[in-house]
Amino acid sequence: MTAGKAVNRSLVLKSRLAEMRKASRRILAEARDSGFSCDDMFAIHLAVEEALVNAVKHGNGKDPEKKVKVEYSADPQKFEIAVEDEGRGFSPKDVPDPREEKNLYKASGRGLLLMQSFMDIVEYNTSGNRVHMVKYRSK
Repeated sequence: MTAGKAVNRSLVLKSRLAEMRKASRRILAEARDSGFSCDDMFAIHLAVEEALVNAVKHGNGKDPEKKVKVEYSADPQKFEIAVEDEGRGFSPKDVPDPREEKNLYKASGRGLLLMQSFMDIVEYNTSGNRVHMVKYRSK
């Protein structure tokens, strides 16, 4: 197996969904260039897009004057990303479990569950406006 390219980047983005899509494409291309498998890329893609969209919609309330900070690194062993918005944050434990019967038809809450399911590490800062995620290369 050929070792992939390693990257370490920091971005400050305008809080707009179009900006998040553009950044997501760049981040995913660099993760792919680092040699991750299709399965790993699926997981990374889902988690990155969910974190970026959550930062704009829920964190920054779609306020285009606010920023989203992104720090990420990718090497042949792991992909790591932190996404921080300028919102007041939240407590992940207060988000209803979408698997519970009373929440099955609610449109929100699934993204956090998917991030936790597909990434190896998902952790939030104390105020809840920054998520840090890690995906280790599948064997």
